[in-house]
Amino acid sequence: MNRFKLLSGGLAASLLVLVAASAVAQSLESPPAGQWWSTGRTYDLQRYSSLSQINRTTVKNLKASWTFSTGVLNGHEGNPLVINNVMYVHSAFPNIVYALDLTKPGAPMIWKHVPSQPAEAKPIACCDLVNRGVAYHSSGKLFIELLAGDLLALDAKTGKQIWRVPHADYKTGSTMTNAPLVVKDIVIAGISGGEFGVRGRVSGFDVNTGQKKWTMYSTGPDAEVGIEGNANENYASHRGKDLGVSTWQGDEWQRGGGTTWGWYSYDPELNLFYYGSGNPGSWNPDQRPGDNKWSMTIWARNPETGKVKWAYQMTPHDEWDYDGVNEMVLADLTIGGRPVKALVHFDRNGFGYTLDRTNGKVLVAEPFGPVNWASKIDLTTGVPVRNATYGTTSKKNTEGICPAAIGFKDQQPSAFSPQTKLFYVPTNNICMDYEGVEVKYSAGQPYVGAIVRMYPGPGGNRGRFIAWDPTVGRVKWEIKENLAAYGGALATAGGVVFYGTMEGWLKAVDATTGTELWKFKCPSGIIGNPMTYLGPDGKQYVAVLSGVGGWAGAGIALGITPDDPTAALGAIGAFGDYTNISNAGGTLLVFGL
Repeated sequence: MNRFKLLSGGLAASLLVLVAASAVAQSLESPPAGQWWSTGRTYDLQRYSSLSQINRTTVKNLKASWTFSTGVLNGHEGNPLVINNVMYVHSAFPNIVYALDLTKPGAPMIWKHVPSQPAEAKPIACCDLVNRGVAYHSSGKLFIELLAGDLLALDAKTGKQIWRVPHADYKTGSTMTNAPLVVKDIVIAGISGGEFGVRGRVSGFDVNTGQKKWTMYSTGPDAEVGIEGNANENYASHRGKDLGVSTWQGDEWQRGGGTTWGWYSYDPELNLFYYGSGNPGSWNPDQRPGDNKWSMTIWARNPETGKVKWAYQMTPHDEWDYDGVNEMVLADLTIGGRPVKALVHFDRNGFGYTLDRTNGKVLVAEPFGPVNWASKIDLTTGVPVRNATYGTTSKKNTEGICPAAIGFKDQQPSAFSPQTKLFYVPTNNICMDYEGVEVKYSAGQPYVGAIVRMYPGPGGNRGRFIAWDPTVGRVKWEIKENLAAYGGALATAGGVVFYGTMEGWLKAVDATTGTELWKFKCPSGIIGNPMTYLGPDGKQYVAVLSGVGGWAGAGIALGITPDDPTAALGAIGAFGDYTNISNAGGTLLVFGL
C-alpha cells in the first residue's frame, strides 16, 4: 500500500474519532428534548424540560400509568435516565441497575445487573445506603459508583460488566454514593466518608478502559490539590501557596474530610466542571484550628487534567457540619444590568450564592432561610461575618443554631426555569444544639466528634419549597411543608414545577405563583428527583422514585427508634415521629395524562 493511502487512511480514522467524540459531547450537552440522558438532564444541572403537554391546564389529569419495584427498601435518591425508549433505574445498596423497555405496556425489564458487594461496607455509610444515579456515555456505556468503593461500567444494551475499578476503600472509611459525570471520554467520580476521617478527592477515569487518568485532593499541598498559583485572585484569604496544608494544624489535613459526594455540572464552552467539597473532620472545631482549606469549597476544574481554574471556600473553619456539596447549577443571567455566566448554589449553611463561573467571584450571597450563625457574606472579602453567639466548641453546648447540620438544604437538587428566570428549591427548616467532643482517629472508625440535637426551625414547619431570584437573592414565593422537602425539583416549559415530600406526596405547582395544581400520594416518602420524558407513544410522562431514607429519613431506613434525639447524627430529634408518617419503600412511579 502506498504512503499516501496510509496517511489518508490514518487521517480518515482520526477524523472519525474526532467526529465521534464531538457527537458524544453534543449529545450529552443537548440531549433530545424528550429524553433524559444525565442526572440533571443537561450538563448545567438545571433539571428543566422543554416538554409542555403536561401544563397548568392539563396537569390535573395526571394518573399513575405504571410502577416498578426495585426490591430494595433503603432510601432512593437520584432519578432514572431515559435514552432511546429505554429507562435505566438504579437502587440503593447493593446498587442494582435495571433497563426497562418503554415500547411495551408496563415497561418490562430488559436486563438487571446486581453487583457483588461486601455487606461489611454497609455500616461505613454515614447516612443510609443511598445512591444518586447512573451516568451515560454515547458509546453505549452506563456508569455507577458502588457503595463499597468501585466504579462500574456496564454495557447499556446487555447490562454486562465492561470494567470495574477501585476508587474508594470502605475499610478505611471511604464509600461512594454520588452520580458520576461523563465529559468527553472521561468519567469523573467522587467519594463519601467525611465522618470517618478520610481525605476528600475526585478522580477521572477513561470511559473505555477504566484507567485512572488523574486524582486531585480537597486538602494538602497545591500539587496534590491541583492548584497552580492562587486559588482565587478575588480574595486575599484565597491567595498563597499550599493553603491546604498551612490552614490546618500539623498533619490534620491528611484526615481533613472535604469529601465530594454531591452533584457535578459542566460548562462545555469553558471546559470546566463544578462541584463542592464537604465538611472538615472532625466535627469538633477545637481539634482543627485554622480555615481548614479546601473543605467547604466550590471548585472549577479541567475535566481532562483535574487542574483547578478557581476555588472559593464558603465556610472557613466550619463549626457546624455545613457540607458544601450541594449542586452547582449553571445559568446565564443578567445581574446589575450586565450578562453573567453564573453558577448558583444553595448551601447547607443557609446562603444562596450566585458566582461568576469564569473566575469564582461572588456576586450575590443572601440567606434563603432564618440563618443566625452569620449576619451576611462580605462580598469584598468573600468571608462570612459570624455571630459568635452561635459558634461551637467542646467547652459548652451551643443552643439554637440555625440552620442545623442537615442544612436549610441538603442533597435534594433545585431546578431552574429559563422561562421565569427563577430557581425552585426544596429546603429544610431545621435548627440545632451542638457540642463538640474530643475524638481520636482510627482508620475505618467514626471520626465525628460532636453531639447534635436537631429540631424544627422557626414556625414549626420542617420544610419549605421556595422560588428564588438568583440575581438579587430573594424568595419570590414559598410553600410550607410539615416535613423537609427532601426530594428534588423539576421545572418544565408547561409552567409546572414538580417536587416530592417526605410524607410521600408528589406535587405539581404553578411556576409563577406557587399555586398547587395536582398531587399524588406515593407509597413511601420521596427523597428522589422527579424527571420527565416523551414516551414512544408521543405522550409526556413524569417519573419519580419513592423510597424514604437518607439522613432525614434514617429512622425508617436504618430502623432507629425515636428514643434518643441525638441518634442518626441528630436527625432523630427533628424527625423522630416519622415512623408514624411513612413506610420504607423502593418503587418507581410513572404518571401520564
